[in-house]
Amino acid sequence: MSKQGLRVRKLAASGVICALSYVLFTFVKIPMPGNASAIHLGNAVCVLGALLLGGVYGGFAAALGLTIADLTSPVFFVYAPTTFVLKFLIGIITGVIAHRIGKINTLNDTKKVFKWTVAAAICGLGFNMVAAPIVGYFYQILILGKTAADIALSFNIAASAINAVTSVFIAVIVYMAARPALRKLGFLDT
Repeated sequence: MSKQGLRVRKLAASGVICALSYVLFTFVKIPMPGNASAIHLGNAVCVLGALLLGGVYGGFAAALGLTIADLTSPVFFVYAPTTFVLKFLIGIITGVIAHRIGKINTLNDTKKVFKWTVAAAICGLGFNMVAAPIVGYFYQILILGKTAADIALSFNIAASAINAVTSVFIAVIVYMAARPALRKLGFLDT
């Protein structure tokens, strides 16, 4: 396939990742008390997008979808700036580990692909599990005040941990299940 054809395919897949992250956050979430965070599957899409498209395309697409979800929510709209940065970084970290270090698109050994996929997902979501509560805490101090930030912190930590563990499993399972068909179609030839 030509470079232009791959670029068009990557752009179309980015649109799907963006829409999927928006839908999963908007319609499939459990808000935490205090409305500062939620248990959702959007982070799984950040990782899956980075595994499929690389950190820049996949991370950007998922971050954009989750940011739009925040902006269209009467509760989460104030968190849109931090959402974009943190979710994009999940994608970048996952993409660097999976593609630059692990080179998963060129590997034929399924066990090695699985190992690098798990490592990349854990690193990307591990980053978010630490960074989201910390960044969220200081951001909430700025917009809501220290008392509200203190109350929300424990819920943010819990939601980030639950989201991370759940997202690692979902993203890795979906990627590993879809990989053979995507390789056969030439989708992973980037």
